[in-house]
Amino acid sequence: MRIALVSPYSWTFPGGVTRHIDELASELLAQGHHVRILSPVDPDDRVTRLIHRRSPEQVELPDHLISLGRTAGLPMNGSVSNLCVFPESVVRLRRELRAGRFDVVHVHEPVTPMVGWDTCCFDDAPVVGTFHAYATKWAPHTIATLLGARRLFNKLHARIAVSDAARWTGERFFGGHYNVIPNGVDVSAAPVGDKPPSEDFRILFVGRADDRKGLPVLLSAFSGLREHVPARLELIGASTEAVEPYVAELHGGTEDVEFLGSVGDDELWRRLHAADVLCAPSLSGESFGMVLIEAFAAGTPVVASDIPGYRQVVRHRRDGLLVPPGRPLEVAEALHSMWFDPSARRRMGEAARTRAADFSWSHVAAQVTDVYEQALQAPRPAGARERFAVKAGLRAADLSDRRPARRLPSLEPAPPRTMRARLGGMARRVGLALSALMGVLLAYLAFQHVDFHRVFKMLVHSSPAWVLAALALFSASMLLRAVSWHAIVKAALPHSRVKRRVILSGTMIGVLMSATLPARLGEPSRALIVARRIGRMRETLPVLVGTLVSQTLLNVLALGLLGVLVASTSTLFRGHETALAMVGLVPVGLVAAVLVAPWALQSNGRLLSHNGTLARLTRAAVSALIRLRKGLEVFRRPRLAAWAISAQLSAWALQLLGAYALLAALNLDSRVGIGAAAAVLFAVNVTAVLPVTPSNVGVFQFAVVTVLSGVYGVPAAAALGYGIILQAVEIATAVAFGLPALIGEGLSWRDVRMRAIAASPVQLTPRDSRSRAASSPMRPR
Repeated sequence: MRIALVSPYSWTFPGGVTRHIDELASELLAQGHHVRILSPVDPDDRVTRLIHRRSPEQVELPDHLISLGRTAGLPMNGSVSNLCVFPESVVRLRRELRAGRFDVVHVHEPVTPMVGWDTCCFDDAPVVGTFHAYATKWAPHTIATLLGARRLFNKLHARIAVSDAARWTGERFFGGHYNVIPNGVDVSAAPVGDKPPSEDFRILFVGRADDRKGLPVLLSAFSGLREHVPARLELIGASTEAVEPYVAELHGGTEDVEFLGSVGDDELWRRLHAADVLCAPSLSGESFGMVLIEAFAAGTPVVASDIPGYRQVVRHRRDGLLVPPGRPLEVAEALHSMWFDPSARRRMGEAARTRAADFSWSHVAAQVTDVYEQALQAPRPAGARERFAVKAGLRAADLSDRRPARRLPSLEPAPPRTMRARLGGMARRVGLALSALMGVLLAYLAFQHVDFHRVFKMLVHSSPAWVLAALALFSASMLLRAVSWHAIVKAALPHSRVKRRVILSGTMIGVLMSATLPARLGEPSRALIVARRIGRMRETLPVLVGTLVSQTLLNVLALGLLGVLVASTSTLFRGHETALAMVGLVPVGLVAAVLVAPWALQSNGRLLSHNGTLARLTRAAVSALIRLRKGLEVFRRPRLAAWAISAQLSAWALQLLGAYALLAALNLDSRVGIGAAAAVLFAVNVTAVLPVTPSNVGVFQFAVVTVLSGVYGVPAAAALGYGIILQAVEIATAVAFGLPALIGEGLSWRDVRMRAIAASPVQLTPRDSRSRAASSPMRPR
């Protein structure tokens, strides 16, 4: 049989899918089939290093591989996928498929753009698609459906899913019939015999440094485990540069950690066999876990996250232990119990070897060729009408019964619903309803005397040139804010390598969150992003929060200057000077509390000397406040303080000019001066301190209309038109800069939250070594 195996992923940035294809091809060749692999290949040159920001791996290309060209790294499903995005790849793909005269074309991950999509449309041979991914996020799948993914997959003559989790994803979002055929392992290559002796408890991690792989969780667990166990951690699969931000958080140094990077197959098998346990603490997005099967073949039990893709492989307490994802303490306890019960480890290792036989490549390849035969024997459409339906993807290519996408029960374990969780959920829903009601009420108060026809007419006749000028000024203002924050962070963390692009990325994401969500989520989000990049999150995050306090002080100074400008051009604050001064003292009081609180708490030595919960919380609060106070260090560094103050005030000045440019865009500059723009900026920033709606919609417009109409006599329709276009420019600037930065991070907010959880310290309860044999491996899930 002439078979084409199509990979959308770069062969020189290998991953689970490319390994699957390589080993499947080897088995099919051994069975006597004619096999060609069509895959992108990134050469080791300057262009590749520029696009990917790293060098490709030095892998030996199989003789039966045909290159489809270069790739680019795209963040997907909590990882970075190196995919073909250049038209040249599609041209090569079509040429090779036509010239190869293949009996079957087998595309892996057909949901991936360009190569995967285009292969589905090949008409000269039956096309089989293997779906590898497990994902639950509806947004990317909805976009794929709108782009025609369901019709595209109808052109497949057969579908394979590597696990029940991958089948769930396919049936949930795309519909269709799936044959579940797992990943395979070369059982004959696995080492046999007893494990080499060692006094250390050898823990192995195999995987890239992607956030979804959960390496921070393992490192946090290991830092607590080695206080009780002579443990050693080996890391395979990630470059040293990629691992550095994670390892920087490891307490106790890296003396017991070995960084191996990418290794060859022989070395990987040797390490898998020598390890006492393989740890796979992935957070999500894993559909199967090939490395788990390889560990089984080497006789090594595993400690893995209890996620759908791993649950199909690991049988809890028979060949491994399953723990909740994102829980460093549970991972540490599972490893701890493994160490204390070597007989259980041996039993699990023996059961694991037996289990691996179910995934041998000879067995898996036989199932795949059965699907090929199924595709070859599928009935062909009869008549022009049926051929058109198949060609357009309106009917399955194998003419099977239609199975549409449908809602399926979740594979994720339901979180425990305690009374506290229920009350918290109810409070969030009530708060959301009240905020929505407040937004509607304020919008109604602002709009009740407005002629919307006049508002629309003003927006249509606004000057595009002035609007673009305002957009440019607001964009430049964002960049200056990043310059100011960089100087503040540099002063607070003088021994850390603080890159400007990291600060810029964090600033852009923070502005995006603040512009589109309520509750000032932009401030903590940008601190989390930068702490993640710098490393040592437990230490750097409180300091970065302190730098936000410094920047807030500069914002208060800018607001004060705006207030002076407004007071000199209007009567807005007349009679309310005392209230204005009291509001201005709030951040000053906050800073004073940050400076004084650690001293006040430390002076109570009797409280800190106790071992109770209150004393531990107090000590933790003192430590956090001391680190937070470091964020104010910039004011003791004249040079950096000058940079921070001048950049921040310049950013406000550009915003003021942008707000005035929008007045000119609506021909309101002749009616009011720059003082009105200052008053608007002052009002919208003061009301944004406690936002009640996403983007502060309603509150924002109410503040603008109140200031312009009530103080400066601008007609309500013109004031509302100005408020709409001002907020649109702010949101457009935030999205234009923040969205690419967020995509560049390759993270969801769940991933960021997991990273913060992983940074929490792990403390295990000491065990008596005499109880090793009697210890249970782990309590049930």
